[in-house]
Amino acid sequence: MKFKQMAVTVRSVTIERVNTDQYESTVCQVFINNQLKAETAKNVISVFGLDPDTEYTLTVKDEAGEETQVVHTNAETILLNVHAFGAKGDGVHDDTAAIQAAIACCPKDGTVYLPKGTYLSASLFLKSDMNFWLAKDAVLLGATDRNQYPILPGMVRNIYDNAKEMSFGSWEGTPLDCFAALVSAVGAKNLTVFGEGTINGNADAADWWVNQKVKRIAWRPRLIFLNGCENVLFQGVTVKNSPSWTIHPYYSSQLKFMNLLIQNPYNSPNTDGFDPESCTDVLLLGTKIAVGDDCVAIKSGKLYMAVAHHRASERIEIRNCSLEHGHGSVTIGSEIAGGVNNVVVSQCRVIGTDRGVRIKTRRGRGEKSVLTDLHFENIRMDDVKMPITVNMHYFCDPDGHSSYVQDQNPAEKDYRTPAIGSITLKEVECHGVSTSLVCACGLPESPIEQITIENLEAYYLPETERQPAVPLMMDGFEPVSGESIWLKNVSALNVKHLTIHGEAVKEPVYLGETHPNIQDLSFE
Repeated sequence: MKFKQMAVTVRSVTIERVNTDQYESTVCQVFINNQLKAETAKNVISVFGLDPDTEYTLTVKDEAGEETQVVHTNAETILLNVHAFGAKGDGVHDDTAAIQAAIACCPKDGTVYLPKGTYLSASLFLKSDMNFWLAKDAVLLGATDRNQYPILPGMVRNIYDNAKEMSFGSWEGTPLDCFAALVSAVGAKNLTVFGEGTINGNADAADWWVNQKVKRIAWRPRLIFLNGCENVLFQGVTVKNSPSWTIHPYYSSQLKFMNLLIQNPYNSPNTDGFDPESCTDVLLLGTKIAVGDDCVAIKSGKLYMAVAHHRASERIEIRNCSLEHGHGSVTIGSEIAGGVNNVVVSQCRVIGTDRGVRIKTRRGRGEKSVLTDLHFENIRMDDVKMPITVNMHYFCDPDGHSSYVQDQNPAEKDYRTPAIGSITLKEVECHGVSTSLVCACGLPESPIEQITIENLEAYYLPETERQPAVPLMMDGFEPVSGESIWLKNVSALNVKHLTIHGEAVKEPVYLGETHPNIQDLSFE
């Protein structure tokens, strides 16, 4: 039995068991100084209730054996209980000012502490070099009146130099005025949010989900928004009932999100779970997500931000996660004008999402919108009707159904033309396939460069249980059922060891400039 220490805070530690199982394995026991602290099957485990600047022995035991390591927690300058600043924690009193006062007063390497209770609050702004601790049964509860939330302006220009500008608010890839999130950080470094408590946006008790496509004063807030931040850790907390995207890192780097629970109702609009936008060096680890839209959506803005403030999303790793009941498990796009590269998704399980791997872009995203080096390895999908979709005619935005976006004839290749490079899928197992296994459509003037599939096994639903559906959200694509591989404008398809189980599954279809290289594709 082996494990790695993934994060240590002032009062907690997160470890990852070293194995090849997806999200869970055999039950293990976790001991601190020989006292049992946890018994779980999860691969990623957090232990809380430790003291600052203290050395502990941590032992993990399972049926394969045991391992012991030394853990030394971080030092803490002071612990600030928000009750000392006037917070009530009764779920009725407005605790915004009291909590924000504690944050403002917190010295370097101090901790702001929310003990057990319900803290009704509007927007809070965290800062650099601090810890924010939500204890077990502590709930940070979002106020329901939008007038209590400040507005983050989409773009602010320097009054002395109009060439200088900074984006504070962002809505679907464009710098637009938005209400501030319940928890925000702007330009913060060395920030840790941890604990066994809950950040509850309370959107189910408000009107954020009513007329959701209509701007009322400003666009809907996120639940957690990190703008221009560096070296941030979120560990252990539950985040739920977000007004829109749940966790939205924006132009940030060196981010770690570990052992979180992200939950929104299945029918809540645009409530993506985790949306890093123009971010670098991001790790999402051991997290369970069940939401009303995409579980994970990697983005890099629309064309203006890509041209004026270009930053690709790159070096993003998603590992040992459980992605459930969203529109897509891991989505790349569609606000993707800055490009995405070097993404690795591994050791994840996917349960009941509409789509599994979902890549979506369109004409107009621009020449910097290059999506490449996308790797999906050691993944199991259950009850996912269309596991792999790649769409370069995605009909988003007001002009999404225009002939420019949807025309299947070659367009002139210019500064608005996106590209998709290499996509690799290895050691993937799909159960409950119904609509299609792999469905991809590139642009005739910019074909998808390469899709590689190695050691993939797919099990289709019985023919009588399949419901026709549309795998690609583009004009003219009719509902289908029982498709295996459907490709159009894919320069290279490399298949090695692909087995398809099920009755009445259709033979592959290759259209446009598609060149398949098939080794060992079998129907059983």
